[in-house]
Amino acid sequence: MAGKAPGLVKEHPATGVVPTRSAPAEQLPTTGSRRTAPTWVWALPPVAVLALVFLYPLALVVQESLAPGAYADVLASTSFREALVTTVWLAVASTVGCLVLGFVLAVVIAFVPFPGGKAVSKFIDVFLSFPSFLITLALLFLYGTVGMANGVWTDVTGDTTGPFQFLTTPWGVLLAEITYFTPFVMRPLLAAFSQMETAQLEVASSLGARPLRIVRQVILPEALPALAAGGSLVLVMCLNEFGIVLFTGAKGVTTLPMLVYGKAILESDYAAACVVAVVNVALSVGLYALYRGVSRRAGA
Repeated sequence: MAGKAPGLVKEHPATGVVPTRSAPAEQLPTTGSRRTAPTWVWALPPVAVLALVFLYPLALVVQESLAPGAYADVLASTSFREALVTTVWLAVASTVGCLVLGFVLAVVIAFVPFPGGKAVSKFIDVFLSFPSFLITLALLFLYGTVGMANGVWTDVTGDTTGPFQFLTTPWGVLLAEITYFTPFVMRPLLAAFSQMETAQLEVASSLGARPLRIVRQVILPEALPALAAGGSLVLVMCLNEFGIVLFTGAKGVTTLPMLVYGKAILESDYAAACVVAVVNVALSVGLYALYRGVSRRAGA
């Protein structure tokens, strides 16, 4: 093979190295180095947006809550204590109900074949986009004072009123919250079950294990991380739920978000409203941290 003619391959002016197509062993030095900005510079835009949109309004709320005597007056009031107790027990009860119902429904959809199972799974994704007041309105049409259930009862018995009057009570709020938030538990559970090896279930079944034992010893341990994720999300959302309580018309049910609305909009007591808001935020973060800590110790 004839050698290459001299002058056709140029050497690098600084090093004298002849670059070859077959083995570019080293990167040729460049005459100038490109300067890159420090890493922390790239964090400035999102931090600035976060500070403007979230931190600054939160700081204003905290500042307003520090009015002289605001905390003492609010924390000593009976309405605040009742709202605090109502908020906590509704959130905890709703979370427990969503975990139990969501786990049962997710197991049925994932492991019990039935016609339309895939359609139901897809509908859960659509359900997550529904506003909370829409579910509450649906329950009002069914079980409200002039709803379908009471209408059928009065038509059949001739009574002037029906027996279903629970939607305006705390139990009605609890039912609405469990109905609305259960899919938020089912979604991560279905995702976890889709990654689960069915061979484990087949082996357990071939060894004579009954369905309940398979669920308890095989499926439940695999579902604990998804239950922890869905349960923590539902707990925080229930603590801050406003639309469901408002649309059920439960006048005797006052939660912390409802108390903020009453103090700010109805009474124009912005200092008291900010105090309740700060307590609500602290409660949400505290219960969320407690829930996650318990979940980690449980192996989730």
